[in-house]
Amino acid sequence: MPIVQISLVQGRTPERKEQLIKKVTDAIVEALQIPKERVHIVLNEVTKENIGRGGVPLSKLDS
Repeated sequence: MPIVQISLVQGRTPERKEQLIKKVTDAIVEALQIPKERVHIVLNEVTKENIGRGGVPLSKLDS
């Protein structure tokens, strides 16, 4: 049972997240030749305050 965790910045629409889940699932099914019901996808949405790039929170880089 593959479990895939994807972390991304909050703000995507439910439709975009659904599309991501479907495409990642399809790729795993193709690569591992397993039923899609065995694939689990976990989306971890993170606020910009909790992600840093170059030592600076993303929330400060957008300003």
